[in-house]
Amino acid sequence: MVKTDVVVIGAGAVGCAIARELSKYKVKVIVVDKRDDVGGDASKSNSAIIHTGYDAAPGTLESQLVVAANPMYEQLTKDLDIPFEKIGAILPAFTDEQFQNLPAIKEKAFKNHVYDVEYLSKEEILEKEPELNPEVKGGLFIPRESIIDPFVLVQALAENANENGVDFMLNTEVTDIKMEKGAVKEVVTTAGIIETSYIINAAALHCDDIAAMVGKADYKVVARRGQFYILDKNTSCKVRNIVLPIPTKITKGKLMTPTIHGNMLVGPTAEDLPDKEDVSVTTEGLDSIYADVRKMIPGVNICDTITQYSGLRPNRNPEGLHVDIYEDVRGYVNLSGVRSTGITLSVAMAKYVVEKLKEIGCELVLKDDFKATRKGIPCFHEMSVEEKESIIKENPLYGTVICRCETITEGEIVEAIHRPIGAKTVDAIKRRVRAGMGRCQGGFCGPKVIEILARELDLRTDQIAKNLEGSYMVIGKNK
Repeated sequence: MVKTDVVVIGAGAVGCAIARELSKYKVKVIVVDKRDDVGGDASKSNSAIIHTGYDAAPGTLESQLVVAANPMYEQLTKDLDIPFEKIGAILPAFTDEQFQNLPAIKEKAFKNHVYDVEYLSKEEILEKEPELNPEVKGGLFIPRESIIDPFVLVQALAENANENGVDFMLNTEVTDIKMEKGAVKEVVTTAGIIETSYIINAAALHCDDIAAMVGKADYKVVARRGQFYILDKNTSCKVRNIVLPIPTKITKGKLMTPTIHGNMLVGPTAEDLPDKEDVSVTTEGLDSIYADVRKMIPGVNICDTITQYSGLRPNRNPEGLHVDIYEDVRGYVNLSGVRSTGITLSVAMAKYVVEKLKEIGCELVLKDDFKATRKGIPCFHEMSVEEKESIIKENPLYGTVICRCETITEGEIVEAIHRPIGAKTVDAIKRRVRAGMGRCQGGFCGPKVIEILARELDLRTDQIAKNLEGSYMVIGKNK
């Protein structure tokens, strides 16, 4: 039996942001997640955009949180050393119908208190994005749409929360919630029972499954798959801004955007699936991305793809973002309907949920010793010659390049393993320092990463997993 004050179920962006916000207070917090690493499902497979909320449904909780969150990132990313860039987004119109929709989109942005959306003429939009289809009639520019490293965002929130006293239980699935006299009492997990006074359900794709444990599953979560291409950094066609299509009721549409590390990201699809674990990519889905995006950017070169992936958004039915508390399930806060804006709104959601906890009786007193900053892993390939020489002198492991494509050193990989909530799998290394994310997708560095993990964790190479338990990459010796 473990005792705590608050259990956060789910270690995605929202769960980790809530954990960090709670770590500012004198309260004991445990984050539980069935995955091997922080990052959840949707938080590690998305378009990596920090939205302004210009196209949210006005007056909704989602609009409120996204609009509030966007300006928070400038300081947060500095405090937690997270790669972030404000590059702006372009919404081009190619047909008369799309062009006639622009005033309504701008008016919607105004209703959402996003006042800096501006019209662009045909000449202005082509000057900003020369790769656009020359038939463009004009468009909108949303200057505060930004790009971020979503992996580092979640890791930074989790690491900082952990440094401030939050415990993380990974590879731990919640199997039941016990109540006593109308209040939550215990969280039953595959690693044992946690006694607690408060539970925050931030389980995203599986939040309905958790809600069912307390009799509050009055909604269903449907996995909405989004497939993506990642193009090589040297692709022949690059955009400078996030290029967005005119959105529909179902999806923001298929976009093309630079990533924070210089690749091009193209996608996603929007396909509702019955299987919450189906992250496969399909020929039909990928073909539809190419067909749609080339209408906006004719020169997009899918032949420069280095990989494809898909992510699952937790689409709520009935739809809408909800943060619910209940008189007959005291101490329980239920989050549902966190979809494509989840990465963005996570930091505002954290503050909103803390106020909900106070509302239902959780006594929260601020700490005097909260540590607000976190230093990331030094990025060798971004250093000057002098900085490289200095860090190699300090730590010779930085003198050995393991991942040639991304110029990732042994020093970076070793630090990723030994940081708070350190990497234990090959994919966890990839998400922290990008070893295996380059052109060869780990073909060269993969075996070396396995060897380093085994050495640093004092395990055999056949005990090192790709991600989840059992996904071993080495099964024995052949000589």
